[in-house]
Amino acid sequence: MSSEAHERRGSSDRRQQVARSLLRGSFKPRRRGARRSDEQTVTAVDWHHPQWLAVATLIVLCCCADAFLTLLLLARGASEINPIMAPLVGGSSLTFAAIKIGITSSGVVLLTQLVRVRAFGWLPVGAFLYGVLALYCALIVYELRLLDA
Repeated sequence: MSSEAHERRGSSDRRQQVARSLLRGSFKPRRRGARRSDEQTVTAVDWHHPQWLAVATLIVLCCCADAFLTLLLLARGASEINPIMAPLVGGSSLTFAAIKIGITSSGVVLLTQLVRVRAFGWLPVGAFLYGVLALYCALIVYELRLLDA
């Protein structure tokens, strides 16, 4: 038998088709759990529990509410105390909101991909996502109280 008869792989390398793989994996996930009990890598699964979609969506919605409330407070004479966002506040409101929501959304997507990993070897990234959501909720309550004052 020739070596060609034993070759089962196709001519194209699947690893070179990243966009196609991501799209296909989004609609037909194959790995819902790690193959090995100690596997904690980003590529261990291509399906995440729907709760993480809900948490991610709530974080982004809270970010939008925070951007809106920040702009309302600034219009009433408040000042931005976040040193990263303060330079953006002086410009366009649309630019401020777009950058704020874009940065938060990018971070949420990254953390959702890492949700099964333990940060620093002990902190589940999923717990970190819940913490971010709780902090955003507390920030919104604080901003609403500032608006009432």
